[in-house]
Amino acid sequence: RVKGPMQVELDPERRPALLGPLRRRTTDIQRRRFRRGVYLLPSLFTIGNMFCGYACVAYAMRGELETAAPFIGIAVVLDMLDGRIARLTGTTSAFGRELDSLADVVSFGMAPALLVFRWGLEPLGRLGWAAGFVFVSAGAIRLARFNIQASTDKRYFVGMPIPAAAAVPAATVYLYPYGLHDYATALPALALMLVPALLMVSTIRFRSFKTFDLQARRSYKILLVVAIVYFAITTHPRWTLLIVAYGYLASAFIGMAMTRFRRRGGIEKEAPGAPPAA
Repeated sequence: RVKGPMQVELDPERRPALLGPLRRRTTDIQRRRFRRGVYLLPSLFTIGNMFCGYACVAYAMRGELETAAPFIGIAVVLDMLDGRIARLTGTTSAFGRELDSLADVVSFGMAPALLVFRWGLEPLGRLGWAAGFVFVSAGAIRLARFNIQASTDKRYFVGMPIPAAAAVPAATVYLYPYGLHDYATALPALALMLVPALLMVSTIRFRSFKTFDLQARRSYKILLVVAIVYFAITTHPRWTLLIVAYGYLASAFIGMAMTRFRRRGGIEKEAPGAPPAA
């Protein structure tokens, strides 16, 4: 409808068709901005993980071991959250994977090694810092192998995960933060570094919790176990964290023993002179 020489009023029925491209363009910009923000979200947790490793090193250098050790536990939680959030939001990327590996070297490689060095390896001299370097090297090798390895069974890790390996010395130091101050009593600290290091580069399978289906019918049992763990950490944090760390370490060997027992039991059930099954 024409009102004047320079004034034209559009038909109300034609406005949505004419404004459609502009609306679609605005929606696309909002989606792009949202996707960029979502990609940033898991990386924020990764940076928090790295900060916890740095804080652990800083407090350990000052000799405040009781304050330094819990930062590794917080880093473990953040490391679990960044991968979970990236998978839930569909924002996994090569950049995020590499950033996560670099943060893990700091938080679960360098930080536990320096923490245990100040706690019990320092009286051993060169032997002590060499054991710490072995732990850091094993952690870096474990991460590099994990990044290039195509796992066929998502239920298990090949080798001990580096967060679980770092939790063992961190929980030990948190339980007894007073340290080992002479050569004879400091020798057990070598096992605290070397055993998790060897397990990280081994081919022993450790259970992965990434495949647990929280929508299953029996998921309430998992929630009940989590509630019990929360209660135990609240009331007895030092002993609970120690039991969880060493329990996960021992779970791989318990699983191996159960598998061999089942295989041996299956062989014994076969008849002595029966021909092998095809």
